[in-house]
This record gives sequence, structure tokens and C-alpha cells, in this order.
Amino acid sequence: MASTSDIRNGMCLEMNGDIYSVVEFLHVKPGKGAAFVRTKLKSLTSGKVVDNTWPSGHKIDEVRVERRKFQYLYNDEMGYNFMDNDNFEQISLKEEMLERPNLLKEGAEIEVLFHAVKDIPLTAELPAHVTLKVTYTEPGVRGDTATNVTKPATVETGAEVKVPIFINEGDKIKIDTRTGEYLERVRD
Repeated sequence: MASTSDIRNGMCLEMNGDIYSVVEFLHVKPGKGAAFVRTKLKSLTSGKVVDNTWPSGHKIDEVRVERRKFQYLYNDEMGYNFMDNDNFEQISLKEEMLERPNLLKEGAEIEVLFHAVKDIPLTAELPAHVTLKVTYTEPGVRGDTATNVTKPATVETGAEVKVPIFINEGDKIKIDTRTGEYLERVRD
């Protein structure tokens, strides 16, 4: 049992029969009245984000989680299949458990959060950014790079990303996995 003073970003807690991860929190001490903690929580089962407020000192149920590294293998009708890098066991995760699965490339390493007591996977976290090759995009017009003009580009995983006009087929680009946006062109 923890209290609201123990809340931190990334902490997992159980509430209303569901497991949530703390996305944001703020300790508020108003000039009049009691202090409280305002949080933004993300459900690890449905992915829904909810706001919740607790009075300061309120007891909460913290869930112990373990982070394990897995390697992405393939996708089939059962879900997305991963292999544990330590013991070579394979697990399958549903698409809802992954944020932006269309950016997963075979062989990519991710972290899977497991419930420490029940040993069940809760959610998977992709790396902060991935480098992918552009497989299709319209050719850019020379001299049209002065403004922030973007065009759609398809990368090797099949995902579509808005890229600057100077990006061509065959270029490697870095993509932010949290937002799905283009970051930069990668030189070989």
C-alpha cells in the first residue's frame, strides 16, 4: 500500500479492478483548503486515459511490474509475436497492447511490462525512435524546400508518415514512436 506522496510518472497502480500507469501528476496546495494530487492515468488493458484526483495522503494500491527486453519476430492472426532475449521463450501480444505497432520492424527490441506477481504481460513499450527506409513517396520538386511543405511517404513496415519534400525513395528516416512523426533524415 502506497500513498499519494509516492506517486511518480510511470508508476503502475490498481484502481476499480483495472491497472493504470501514471502519465502525469501534480501535487496541488491551494491557499484555502486541503492539498490534493491531480493525475492523468492510462489504462494498461484498454489504453484509455482518465483524469483522477485524490486528497493528499490517500492510500493507493501500487502494482509491482517488471520490465523485460523482447525481440519482435512476426505478426499473425494470434497477434504480434516476440521472443525473450534471455530465455528464448515466445509470447504473443494483442494489437491493443502496443502503441503504434505499424512502426515495428522485424528484429526490433522492445520492453514488455509484466505484472510481477501474476507474471502476465500488461503493455509493451517501443523505443523512443526507430530508423526505417522509405519505400514509396512522390518525387520532390527542386527549389521547393524553403517552406515546411510535407508529403506522405510509406516506410518499409507499411506505415505512412508525413515527411519533408526533400525526402526520396530509399532514404532512411528517424521516426518518433510516441507521435508517429518524422524527426530527421539518417545518413549512412
